[in-house]
Amino acid sequence: MDLVLAKTFLEIAESGSFVTAAGKLNVTQTAVSARVRTLEEQLGRRLFVRNKAGARLTPAGERFVKHAANLIQVWDRARLQVGLPEGRVDIASVGAEISLWNPTLVDWLTWMRQEHPDVAIAAEVDTTANLLERVKDGSLDMAVAYDPPHSGHLVVELLVEERLIMVTSRPDGTIGRQEDYVYVDWGMTFQASHQAAFPDLGVPDVSISHGPLALLYIAQSGGSGYFRQSAVKEFLDAGTLYRVADAPEFAYSMHLVYSNRAETSLVERVRSGFLAIRDNLEFGR
Repeated sequence: MDLVLAKTFLEIAESGSFVTAAGKLNVTQTAVSARVRTLEEQLGRRLFVRNKAGARLTPAGERFVKHAANLIQVWDRARLQVGLPEGRVDIASVGAEISLWNPTLVDWLTWMRQEHPDVAIAAEVDTTANLLERVKDGSLDMAVAYDPPHSGHLVVELLVEERLIMVTSRPDGTIGRQEDYVYVDWGMTFQASHQAAFPDLGVPDVSISHGPLALLYIAQSGGSGYFRQSAVKEFLDAGTLYRVADAPEFAYSMHLVYSNRAETSLVERVRSGFLAIRDNLEFGR
């Protein structure tokens, strides 16, 4: 069976919409409909019921979901296995959110090379949304991300319970002037919590979407803002930044994300590595 048909089917099943699936696959809705008709003809069963709300799976479609995902994963795994370097028995593909490559991904890579030298590794850094899509389609075995949304057949496992705390460059430990406050975009959940905690703060002069960049800016130029507790530990210990007294904390935990349809033995190897380095992550090494 054409793997494009299986991927198209899974995209519709996930989004519940032919239109949304077409957008994500970067093809026309007509092309998506044609692929579904071809797939239904090959299987001899109707897979979707279309209505004003979108598309829902028929009983036959529901049964086919697992098989379609397995087809794609088997092909991806076969393609990788065929290209394995000599002396390697498997390949682990892992992705991390942009702000997590150091030390999380670095420590994990070191652990894997020491404990499982017979496993080849493909490591990537990307946005959370892209990483989750890759785990869904089987091209990544596991991803590490902050507060990922729960979705379908993905397992979301807590790795480290992180906190966001407010720090400042002012030795008196106060937030300082409003124009010195740097808003760091930690996602929708943080945005809602931040708005509730600081309803009168107003629009910040500086807003930065990447935590490490914002931290470097404050360390060099001064100001205050919210950061991961582990990331600012060395600055607090060195006395270059100070914790803002009585400022609320917000949860921002690190999770492992993998498919419940993935190869169990390989996932367990990858997972064991992250569990082994967890102490270093918790204490902000």
